[in-house]
Amino acid sequence: MLKSDFDVKDLRLAPLGKLKIEWAAQQMPVLNIIKKRFLKEKPLKGLIIGACLHITSETANLLLTLKEGGAKVIACASNPLSTQDGVAASLVKDYNISVFAIKGEDNNSYYRHLTAVLDFTPQITMDDGADLIHFLHTKRQNQIKDILGSSEETTTGVIRLKAMEKEKALKVPVIAVNDSDTKHLFDNRYGTGQSTIDGIIRATNILLAGKTVVVAGYGWCSRGIALRAKGMGANVIVTEVNPVRALEAAMDGYQVMSMNKAAKVGDVFVSATGDKHVISLKAIKALKDGAIIANSGHFDVEIDMVGLNKITKTKRTLRPFLDEHVLKSGKKVYVLGEGRLVNLAAAEGHPAEVMDMSFANQALAAEYFVKNKGKLSAKVYVLPNEIDRQIASLKLKAMGISIDKLTREQRKYLSSWTEGT
Repeated sequence: MLKSDFDVKDLRLAPLGKLKIEWAAQQMPVLNIIKKRFLKEKPLKGLIIGACLHITSETANLLLTLKEGGAKVIACASNPLSTQDGVAASLVKDYNISVFAIKGEDNNSYYRHLTAVLDFTPQITMDDGADLIHFLHTKRQNQIKDILGSSEETTTGVIRLKAMEKEKALKVPVIAVNDSDTKHLFDNRYGTGQSTIDGIIRATNILLAGKTVVVAGYGWCSRGIALRAKGMGANVIVTEVNPVRALEAAMDGYQVMSMNKAAKVGDVFVSATGDKHVISLKAIKALKDGAIIANSGHFDVEIDMVGLNKITKTKRTLRPFLDEHVLKSGKKVYVLGEGRLVNLAAAEGHPAEVMDMSFANQALAAEYFVKNKGKLSAKVYVLPNEIDRQIASLKLKAMGISIDKLTREQRKYLSSWTEGT
């Protein structure tokens, strides 16, 4: 492979990355079943797929599945801090997949890597945050005609894409993989819950038991974080803007209050909403001395880092991904992962077992675009329910779990309106 076909930190890191890829593969039985079928059927033969995803060992197995399906695959990072450099190196050296990703890359490199992926003229794109599809619509409009479709992994990305659809700015069909039940009910809740706590602990090595942890939002990601923090012995406060979700949080046993009120009592703060300045400058000014703030949403806008830096007198890094901000008031505030998603900046992201289902959805979304070529308009779609059920069934089988089946009498009853009391 030519040097112009990849940009990774160091190819000598490949052996360690290959081992991580192989270990993750052992925890991804559903994706392995799809990979074996793809190898036999080659449903993606001749296609070029460009992916802007977190370059992790789990993502590597998705890319390898797409390659087995016959596609040429090119990938870049969807976040400057989420790349596992050994995995990126292995994908290039051991699997001949073009990768443009380096952990810690600056913004210029990040967008140069996006450009590099689009330079391969993909027919299908995959996103984690909608940066690639946004780049297509703003910088590479001439390539839109070549796109069969794009799939989106995250809540944040789906929010952006639905805004584009509403404004009639979206020019290609998109599958919101995040909206599949086998994605958001498991990846968002159990994956984000575990990996966020993992990132916080790796960055700080604090004891969560007895701490007051403030979780911003009560969507599926925040629910997972709140659940795991509670399980670690923390006193959990939830902040919300949606009255229904706030009510759910209260009835799930959490304290619910405004962020400005929670700021005065919290020890650790985590935002996972997909919105901007959820932990605002006003809230930061109200924090207790020594408070820790982290973000588990996709983009680094949930914490007002610009505002924080303006009121910071001195700053130093105490541990990897743990920055101490001494404010002009003399108060100390600790920021994890530079305000970027803490579970991938300070840890390794979601466990392979949940990414197994998420990436099964991604692989099948690519196949869906091929099967429905020319039939889909420029809208945001969800994969058919039967695909969701197929993935769930495969996962249950892999876990050794069997479930009941409806009898003929039960099926008839559920489809009839004549039987009552």
